[in-house]
Amino acid sequence: MRVCVVGAGAIGGMLGVKLALTGQDVTLIARGAHLKVINEHGLTLIMNDGAQYVATDVKATDDIAQAGPQDVVILAVKAHQIAPIAHQIPALFTPETTVVTTQNGIPWWYFQRHGGEYEGQQIAAVDPDGVIAANIEPERIIGCIAYPAAEIAEPGVIRHIEGMRYPIGELDGAETDRAKMLSEMFIEAGFKSPILPDIRSEIWLKAWGNLTFNPISALTHSTLVDICQFPLSRHLAEMMMTEAQTIANKLGVTFRVSLEKRINGAEKVGKHKTSMLQDVEVGKAIETDALIGAVVELGEVTATPVPYMTAIYACVKLLAKTMEEEGIYIKGQPLHP
Repeated sequence: MRVCVVGAGAIGGMLGVKLALTGQDVTLIARGAHLKVINEHGLTLIMNDGAQYVATDVKATDDIAQAGPQDVVILAVKAHQIAPIAHQIPALFTPETTVVTTQNGIPWWYFQRHGGEYEGQQIAAVDPDGVIAANIEPERIIGCIAYPAAEIAEPGVIRHIEGMRYPIGELDGAETDRAKMLSEMFIEAGFKSPILPDIRSEIWLKAWGNLTFNPISALTHSTLVDICQFPLSRHLAEMMMTEAQTIANKLGVTFRVSLEKRINGAEKVGKHKTSMLQDVEVGKAIETDALIGAVVELGEVTATPVPYMTAIYACVKLLAKTMEEEGIYIKGQPLHP
């Protein structure tokens, strides 16, 4: 199977290594020093149990067109990174190519093949000009939620932290042959990849935490356990999650865990910095729109008041603007004695 991973970072690199080791014909889209090391020495994956794998027979390039036609395209870049490259993605397509999306937050395709009253509605927060939808037909898409945590330890080296679950699902809920093929391919590579009849409910379950803890942590420089154990920030998280749950329920989504259990689960993770806080500390662009902006937009679509989310969204958007315009990162330093 020809598999192209667009974005061979932590999650994409982990997928690429494990798939290559099962004999899939893998091409990685990477850049910079990471790409150089992959081409010279292969891509290394260090698992949380200490096991180490090296995929040396992968192809790697920073030119999407050079990858050629693929059977499966895994979009593993962050949500805000898709639009700038969307016009290049069709170079990977044959008539049968499947596109697997792994982004956090509410995806651009949310109302595509939806079947509800909002069928086909564009979500401007994640695809403002419609460029993604114009280049990736909804019939190609299979949704996927990336639950593992991983990081790029150094160029050419991915370190797995925890988790192996990549549930997938067709946008219309059907259990198709291609969904079965993809699930089997992921399972053979060592992942847990059930086919879900309602991929949107699972997307909401992960987004529920991301839209809350990511921006709060980025603004306060606090870890998950800090947010959950400080009464004021825990209350803020509860209010934001309640707003989101109201929107999701109006869209026909049900949550398989309670709000309290979701917060308790985040608390148990401990002194973990969210991905958004990590990006703030190194000066990377932060995922404001897919994680929270899109949910604020869905509040407008469903006529749901979202004052808590709107306030936090405004603050984290300003943070992102300040970082970009001033070219800074913001990281805590010890107080001088």
